[in-house]
Amino acid sequence: MTYCLAIKVNNGLVFASDSRTNAGVDYVSTYSKMHVFGAPGDRLIVLITSGNLATSQAVVNAIQRDLDDPSAQQNLNSFHYLFDAAHYVGHLSQRIQNEHGPVLKENGVSVEASFILGGQIHGRDPNVYMIYPQGNYITASPETPYLQIGETKYGKPILDRIIRPETSLEDAARCALVSIDSTMRANISVGPPVELAIYQHNILSLNRRLSFDYGTPFFSTMQKSWNEGLRRAFNQLPRFDWESPST
Repeated sequence: MTYCLAIKVNNGLVFASDSRTNAGVDYVSTYSKMHVFGAPGDRLIVLITSGNLATSQAVVNAIQRDLDDPSAQQNLNSFHYLFDAAHYVGHLSQRIQNEHGPVLKENGVSVEASFILGGQIHGRDPNVYMIYPQGNYITASPETPYLQIGETKYGKPILDRIIRPETSLEDAARCALVSIDSTMRANISVGPPVELAIYQHNILSLNRRLSFDYGTPFFSTMQKSWNEGLRRAFNQLPRFDWESPST
């Protein structure tokens, strides 16, 4: 299991992902699930992955092969619309799942993988898409300006409470980190390093890409501040009628 998310606000996009991959509690590995593609000044595309690691890696390898092959009919640099890139990634995922799925399913192994693709192509607005294992996809909306894949339930409440289209990029980034931290506390299959990417509207290159571990000072301070703030807020909740003021 893993947890990845993307946030779309008026000023740009935020991507965040954990790096833990496990095949049971006694076998835990670390792999980056965030991949960056594009041509500076023309396009910036970020792909984050969840699900079967072999499928995810095969998709990323196929993307890179097409980018390196001058005779490839299409690649991430050839599309004029970001949703066409999402369709392309969904098609690659389906092809790879169909190739390896039957044998693995006989052994009870799922080959499914999900992706979030986002970024901007020159002359178009930035956007994010969630690509399902079946190859179809959805986009974020003003009412729900974020997308999640993997272990989504623990990190969703903070996104619902905080994220709005007018939220600043920095606040959206902090919210993404809190969302992942909440998930790590609730599910041991999600863990650091946490990768964070921040993209500013119309820059067409990645502004910031950061990595945080438990010992990273900023991440540790953020965790402490959030925990203490929650306790203060909880202690300020209204008292029941039968409680004394000092309770």
